[in-house]
Amino acid sequence: MAANKDEADTDDVLVSEEELEKALCVLAGSDPEKCSYSRGYVKRQAVFACNTCTPSAAEPAGICLACANKCHDGHDIFELYTKRNFRCDCGNSKFGEFKCQLTPVKDEENIRNHYNHNFNGCYCTCDRPYPDTDDQANDEMIQCVICEDWFHSRHLGCTTVEPEELQEMVCEACMNKAPFLWTYAAHLAVPPVVSVGHPEEEVEVDVEGRAEKEEDSEPSQSRDEEPSTSAEPTKQEEVAKRSSPCKRTHKEMIGSPAKATTKTVRCRLKELQVQGLERLRQGAVFWPYSWRSELCTCTSCKKAYVAAEVQFLMDQSDTILAYENKGLDEPFGQHPLMALTNSMDRVQQLEVIYGFNELTTSITAFLDQCVVEGKTVTVEAVHQFFEELRARKRRRTNAGYQ
Repeated sequence: MAANKDEADTDDVLVSEEELEKALCVLAGSDPEKCSYSRGYVKRQAVFACNTCTPSAAEPAGICLACANKCHDGHDIFELYTKRNFRCDCGNSKFGEFKCQLTPVKDEENIRNHYNHNFNGCYCTCDRPYPDTDDQANDEMIQCVICEDWFHSRHLGCTTVEPEELQEMVCEACMNKAPFLWTYAAHLAVPPVVSVGHPEEEVEVDVEGRAEKEEDSEPSQSRDEEPSTSAEPTKQEEVAKRSSPCKRTHKEMIGSPAKATTKTVRCRLKELQVQGLERLRQGAVFWPYSWRSELCTCTSCKKAYVAAEVQFLMDQSDTILAYENKGLDEPFGQHPLMALTNSMDRVQQLEVIYGFNELTTSITAFLDQCVVEGKTVTVEAVHQFFEELRARKRRRTNAGYQ
């Protein structure tokens, strides 16, 4: 997933219906009315942080969507997108005397919650805020599916694929915490292009792990490649090898009166390791959405996932895509504005929600600017503000029909 930072005024950017749907799915998958605390450590939900109540980096805390709407209305809130296995902190010991209005009685601390610098408004290896007013680069931010931190594409240590093809990303640090993932990366992940040796020379490692030098952007044929006539059987063999994360074969015990049958569990990871295909252990790794289904689930591998604290990789419903699809299955019925737009079709609903969010953001920015500049909010200034909003809307409308 990526969050784009635009150089131009964001009010002038046209947003497609699909992009709006995905953005709203983050909220649609969470309840805006009831605190999620009673549900325990929710598998995945939208999480927010309140800089007004918990500004200290030493005591990070997160709140659910309902508490952000009800308990912290008017506070300095920033969105953290979604977090896995998180329980709402609103009103616990981290908030001092402040109590949750929706669920007043809570444990002093949620010991299973995981926090990172995102809860203090900082992201990436550069530990910078987003949006960053000091950063002039037009750079997207991409979330790691393991640590759930957000990274600038220029700080991933690799060449990124096109935004519409991002799928799932694991940062280099998380790859090293679960090093067995590098073996899968050589077979399943998007081939990386990273600079090694001389600046003008790059090495590309394809999905089978074979290294090929690129010169002048034209790949040369590997000396070890088989003739084209044998390429098809090789592909079929690879497909057969990847048909199951953990293959099971049956071996009959001949000579026994009952012909007893035993099962031999073969480890998918060991099978890949035997093939000896390597990938440069450098930079972030981009995976297709189906990659988790290819992970071995034998007993030994399950223990390795638990030891590396990545057991959620075996759960297909853990993905952001699954969470967004859940929001699409319940088409924005939980959005606060939906009660007022039930008679509209989805496109009209999206337009109303986007317009409302745009208006709220613009008004907040206008008032903040007046405070910074020490200006008095006069009637003339308000009229000018709304006239500028109408002018921007006309420009967007006209652009849509060109």
